[in-house]
Amino acid sequence: MNAVIPAAAPTPPRTGLRRLSQTQWIVVAMLAGVAIGYLFPERPAGQKGFEASDLQLLSNIFLRAIKSLIVPLLASTLIVGIAGHGDDMKRVGKLALRSIIYFEIVTTAALAVGLLAVNLVKPGVGVNLLAVSTDAGEQLAKTKTTFIGLIEHTVPQSIFRAAADNEVLQVVFYSIIFAVALSQVKGPAKTFMLSFFESVSEVMFKFVAIVMKFAPIGIGAAIAVTVGQSGLGVLRNLGVLVLTLYGALVAFILFVLLPIALYFRVPLRRFWKATKEPWLIAFTTASSEAALPLALQRMERLGVPRRIVSFVLPTGYSFNLDGTTLYLALASVFVAQAAGIDMPVSEQILMMLTLMLTSKGVAAVPRAALVILSGALAQFNLPLQGVAVILGVDALMDMARTSINLVGNCLATVVMARWEGTFELSSDDTPVADALVGMPLVVPAVAAPEEIA
Repeated sequence: MNAVIPAAAPTPPRTGLRRLSQTQWIVVAMLAGVAIGYLFPERPAGQKGFEASDLQLLSNIFLRAIKSLIVPLLASTLIVGIAGHGDDMKRVGKLALRSIIYFEIVTTAALAVGLLAVNLVKPGVGVNLLAVSTDAGEQLAKTKTTFIGLIEHTVPQSIFRAAADNEVLQVVFYSIIFAVALSQVKGPAKTFMLSFFESVSEVMFKFVAIVMKFAPIGIGAAIAVTVGQSGLGVLRNLGVLVLTLYGALVAFILFVLLPIALYFRVPLRRFWKATKEPWLIAFTTASSEAALPLALQRMERLGVPRRIVSFVLPTGYSFNLDGTTLYLALASVFVAQAAGIDMPVSEQILMMLTLMLTSKGVAAVPRAALVILSGALAQFNLPLQGVAVILGVDALMDMARTSINLVGNCLATVVMARWEGTFELSSDDTPVADALVGMPLVVPAVAAPEEIA
């Protein structure tokens, strides 16, 4: 006679504050951060007492913890994803080719949307650049970026230095070569190395879960510091340029990303559920690195194979910066308009092609978008005072472009999986039209002071 195993007691429902999800806690922390920043602003020099900027430590701890796990998580998932399927290298090469083609098509569309928006709204008309210092623009313009320099920079001299500096593109390059070499090894050596990196990958995903429990505190502290230093004016002082960028990004979502998602039959409701928390982290911290580990985890949980997620998502942060590309198109023509320079469409297109090449692979450079913009302005003899004007509201624009970079790259992973036939719709997926209901596009928030384009 079989023994009767008693049923496990049902888990009691969560009550009170325990019912809040991680995303809801982040929103609560954002509101609390705004309140703390308003109530405890920066004090004049010499005065003692608590001020919101004292919370900078909490924000820095969160961002540093996130950055510390990027390289081991990225390298282990990429190596396992490629070497685990190494018997078919053509499959890996096909994925790389498809990804690059997709990235170039979408970023070209982003350039077109940015150019159309800035030429229709003309946000730079009426801006006086004569009284603005060129120091900021000249400093940023000293950082030169070329396509040849990008190719050379992709290959690391030392993987340890690349890991220490969080050079994502170099880590991706090294991991791909290592994985291809590992796929050609036979016997116990390959089994041991694959098992090792699979173990590292599993541990790092648990690491991500632990660090993300601290996210509401880190994000709330970052907002408190920003509001405490700049006042509530930073939340309402949105100029025409900022509104133009936000409007252009919304148009890009509706007329580029959404049709792509519909064409490839992406389950929008599940996709948004998987990306909303990484998106919110990218928006509030203005850091691609802060959102990357959680995005890797969520896309795999969504149903995208690990080999695709671990290749497409980090590669996209170097080659598929949709939000940053759109911003560069808009900002460069804005400077020309503010300087009273009439740029013909042909010259605008030439500038866009230059920006599209020089912006690849610099996502890990602080204020990368402004570095690229300053170099382009100097190359096309446009006044660098425009950079100083943009710096005043760059934090607000940085949040938007960084979050769209994230959404675009997450979508790219699903598109590649659908293209290869390795992502199947589940029985829970509803028609895509139903999923459009209740999808927020913009959250009013304030960026952390550190920017990663």
